Amino acid sequence: MSKTSRRSILALAAAGPAVAVVGAARAASAPGARPTQTRPGEGRVALITGSARGIGAATAKRLAAEGYAITVNYLTSRDLAEQVARDIETGGGRAIVRQADVADPGAVAALFDANDQAFGGVDVVVNNAGIMNVGAFAQMSDAAFDRMIATNVKGSFNVLREAARRTRDGGRIISLSSSITLQRPPGGGVYAATKATQDFYTSALAKELAGRRISVNAVAPGAVDTQLLRQHGEAALAPIPGMTPYGRIGLPEDIANTIAALCSGDCEWIHGQVVYSNGGIG
Repeated sequence: MSKTSRRSILALAAAGPAVAVVGAARAASAPGARPTQTRPGEGRVALITGSARGIGAATAKRLAAEGYAITVNYLTSRDLAEQVARDIETGGGRAIVRQADVADPGAVAALFDANDQAFGGVDVVVNNAGIMNVGAFAQMSDAAFDRMIATNVKGSFNVLREAARRTRDGGRIISLSSSITLQRPPGGGVYAATKATQDFYTSALAKELAGRRISVNAVAPGAVDTQLLRQHGEAALAPIPGMTPYGRIGLPEDIANTIAALCSGDCEWIHGQVVYSNGGIG
């Protein structure tokens, strides 16, 4: 073998890793090549309360599309919850369905237990379950008041307590607040107060989990086209498009996109905040 040939072989050997990288890059860009990028939620788990419909269901599907395994929670809408899980599985994802009333601390603990048994732990908790009863103070019944406090205030506490204990380091905890805390319309005082609670919970929990790299935030939607809003009649929806610069009502997918963004690694520095996802509603 000539000296020139020997030098060429040694040079190729030394450049092996670089040649391999170039080769891989060419292969990836070749026609018909499959992308090798891993989805951001691959190997991670999300538990979403109240995810049989509306914002919760949209969030479950959005995070599943990013690779998260999903625990779908419902109170009474079993058929809807199971349909959400089927949609996720049809798209190649993994999901389980579990019933739990967030107002019951034992039920919430059992919900997290089921998630841990199915998936081995949790990385994202979306504290979404809530109810909305509106009405003037003089007309609101004790039953309506008590149920909203039990679900929105105590229920959120139950979920956040388990989330604080069980979310893996580097995870995300996201609560659903509301832009009604800024608007404060007549008849919305009690509901607004329960949503303002989410803001205070978020700020305190963010500080308590310092050092574990768990980002804790709240998302505050404006008016969103969900059953929660439609229960008040079409008249409640009619003026909304004219109140936003976009000229439309919010969609559950709009809020799910905001939640997904907060779950990403790029948003780790957003911590202890209330993010208003409302289309600029005034």
